[in-house]
Amino acid sequence: MANHKSAKKRIRQTAKRNAANSYYHKTARNAVRKLRAMSDKKEAAKFLPEVESMLDKLTKRNIIHNNKAANLKSKLAKHVNSL
Repeated sequence: MANHKSAKKRIRQTAKRNAANSYYHKTARNAVRKLRAMSDKKEAAKFLPEVESMLDKLTKRNIIHNNKAANLKSKLAKHVNSL
């Protein structure tokens, strides 16, 4: 266990960030699943920018790689256009 005051603070900060990042990541994954499950084109087209924004924020926070976000956005756009 950490002995230094700064190390204890670092542990607290890391735990807090980890919890927040997990929440953002899980929320975005659920949104992607929800979009893939949609069958109405109009509704899906309306929801797509929100999901893309979530993925961009995950990329900005270094939670997911920018190429992964790009691949997901591309596949989701293809899915919406094929409806």
